[in-house]
Amino acid sequence: MENASFVALSRQMVLERQMDMVANNIANMNTPAYKGQRLVFAEYVAQLPDGTLSYVENVAQVRDTSEGSFTSTGNPLDVAIRGSGYFVVSTPLGDRYTRNGRFTLDANGQVVNSDGYPVLDSSNQPIVIPEDATAIEIAEDGTISATTPGIPTVTSQVGQIKLVRFADEQELTKNGSGLYSTEQTPQPATDAAVVQGMVEESNVQPVLEITHMIATHRAYDQAETVIRADDEMLHLAIDKLTQTS
Repeated sequence: MENASFVALSRQMVLERQMDMVANNIANMNTPAYKGQRLVFAEYVAQLPDGTLSYVENVAQVRDTSEGSFTSTGNPLDVAIRGSGYFVVSTPLGDRYTRNGRFTLDANGQVVNSDGYPVLDSSNQPIVIPEDATAIEIAEDGTISATTPGIPTVTSQVGQIKLVRFADEQELTKNGSGLYSTEQTPQPATDAAVVQGMVEESNVQPVLEITHMIATHRAYDQAETVIRADDEMLHLAIDKLTQTS
């Protein structure tokens, strides 16, 4: 295969990955706290002394960690993080991290995520809401207060939602359901704030993603044109050699 065709074919393989990633972004544009992803790649083509081309491609997957918009839900257990930070949930495989703060209560009164995993407090313990609580207030620092019946009513702190941050968010590994894992040591997210009654939406912008999809398809078609032209030239050369032999 000619060098031009080889370069075009390799580029097509990268563009296929890019199209898959854009399609995944579009599919998750309504997923709470979803972060859009993009492939970043660079092509290097060098002329060697023997006249051949040396082709190297560097591909990296990058996550857009920018904050999505907030939507009011009216649910006192729904919380969003303003700033850089993650909630911590306890799973059978260890602690996992998420920005999806759509929380509920399980049968034991524990605050849990959509998969039923307990949300941890600043002491790495599950947060338990009293069964007879009539109101729940969550402060910006994550402190949860529950009001229980009485004369007068009693309001007491039941825990503080743990917020953490990481030196390199790109090193977080996706585990599904909006959860991440990492070998990095989490640090307190002291600059982050909790907003009650809100959920963070996906940061995917549909119009931009469709634009990316169109541009990727065009680049793919251009690479296909190069491959076809190179293939036709190869067949033509073989035909001529066959006729003259």
